[in-house]
Amino acid sequence: MVKVRIDPMRLFREPIVLLWKHRSMLLQTTRNDIRARYAGSVLGLIWLFLYPLMFLGAYAFMMVAVGSIRNLWDSPDKIILIFCGLIPFIGFAEALGMGVTAVSANANLIKNTLFPIELMPVRVVLSSQCTQVVGSFTLLIVLAVFHKLTLWALLLPVVWLCQVMFSFGLIWILSSLNVYFRDLQNIIGVMTLILMMVSPIYWTPDMIPETLRPFMGINPLYYIIISHQECLMFGRFPQGMVFWGLMILAVVFFFLGFGFFRRMKRVFADNV
Repeated sequence: MVKVRIDPMRLFREPIVLLWKHRSMLLQTTRNDIRARYAGSVLGLIWLFLYPLMFLGAYAFMMVAVGSIRNLWDSPDKIILIFCGLIPFIGFAEALGMGVTAVSANANLIKNTLFPIELMPVRVVLSSQCTQVVGSFTLLIVLAVFHKLTLWALLLPVVWLCQVMFSFGLIWILSSLNVYFRDLQNIIGVMTLILMMVSPIYWTPDMIPETLRPFMGINPLYYIIISHQECLMFGRFPQGMVFWGLMILAVVFFFLGFGFFRRMKRVFADNV
């Protein structure tokens, strides 16, 4: 009987080494993806600013229509709270929508040694973050204008890094599963809409009945969005286990997702 020896340190080291080794190529291809996305459009990269603002405008209009906000200018805190939730949601939703087909749409890279197929989900996630990065800078300016920018905003890069690591792991898993179950790419669109409705974009945890609060932790966006709102809007360290829960999600999904992808990769060529 042959014993298979698993090296735990290798499992942790391998994805980090891969990303570092191909960092220059990854950065260049990500830039090309961003340029190609807006090539031929009249406004070009201006859409990076317009998209989150239009999203916010539509959400704010809905709040006015249902009566939650009577006057936008008299309720800047509510608008900023929505903005704090929408920005990470947009970044996550774009990564989810584009990342699920990262492998099936790039079958020619499966055996490519110059640009490993493991990097395709990473490239998609990074290129999808351009809207969130621009939106976050816009949000910081808004916070400064309304005198709500605090030193806790320095925690934002850490929160964003955790979100990106979690997205890497999740997209590694989903993109490899989509090779065998192509219906997954259609399901993701519906799931994104559901996530938008159950995520704390407008509401805060104290608005939820106590009987339902334990179920909020099932949604990974809960940790991402609440962490953004706490350090930006409320100027404090994320309460409870929100921040630490986000860090645990990020680390676990990053390494678990990479290991899952590597195992599934062995039979990609037979199914793409």
